Amino acid sequence: MTGFSADWLSLRESADHAARDKALLQRLAEALADRDSVEIIDLGCGTGSNLRAVAPALRQKRQSWRLVDHDAGLLVAARDTLAGWADEAMRDGDALELVKGGRHLRVSFIQADLARDIEPVLDPAPDLVTAAALFDLCARDWIFAFANAVARRRALFYTALTYDGREIWQPPHPADSVMLAAFHAHQVTDKGFGRSAGPEATSALEEAFASRDYRCEIGDSPWRLTGEDAALIAALAQGQAEAVAQTMQVEPEQIASWLAARGEAGVECVIGHQDLLAVPQ
Repeated sequence: MTGFSADWLSLRESADHAARDKALLQRLAEALADRDSVEIIDLGCGTGSNLRAVAPALRQKRQSWRLVDHDAGLLVAARDTLAGWADEAMRDGDALELVKGGRHLRVSFIQADLARDIEPVLDPAPDLVTAAALFDLCARDWIFAFANAVARRRALFYTALTYDGREIWQPPHPADSVMLAAFHAHQVTDKGFGRSAGPEATSALEEAFASRDYRCEIGDSPWRLTGEDAALIAALAQGQAEAVAQTMQVEPEQIASWLAARGEAGVECVIGHQDLLAVPQ
């Protein structure tokens, strides 16, 4: 699976947390409200941002989290970042015992290749399987196999910040449309799971879980980036330009002109994402 740096994940975390559909996150909390404690698996956990967004929203005072990532370095960064985020932190072997906002969290860390090892990763069966900014990297066939695996365990499923293909840049640039088309072409290349679903990932997730008798809800979670997010905008534009260059669908001069314009003062953008909650019926 394509990797992401801890610096990039840190840079985007505040935008990610601000963008989440708060009403959908509240409905997740309500769907789990009858449990005294919860067991949660977080896939493609990175440095633990999804835990930091979800754990405070849940009502349970006792939560057990299993954080899964293919990148051993990110799992190390997750331990350190979560220990610094918590009000209290104690190491228990490779696991962490955290206290945050009156909640007690036990966090364990698992290195696994989700493209191959999804079945063992989901055992023992959790109450909730969650992920953030993951499924647009995954193949449609893998998404259906994943939904089947979750459904066999009758776990709830919640994911946030799946890229949906919508982008609005201000001020506009003549190359916006060709850059976006080429970026979408890059999005559907193999990121380790087969041909990626890209912007169609949320609709694939909804179809897959609905076919397994889950009730699905979708919420919008767009990034709305302004001048205060200049560092994130610059990194986003650079990453898109590099991806577009790999497709060889846009002339290098156009890419350079577009990228230079995106580095100017006053640039703003809206980048579309969607969240999804699936609850077994």
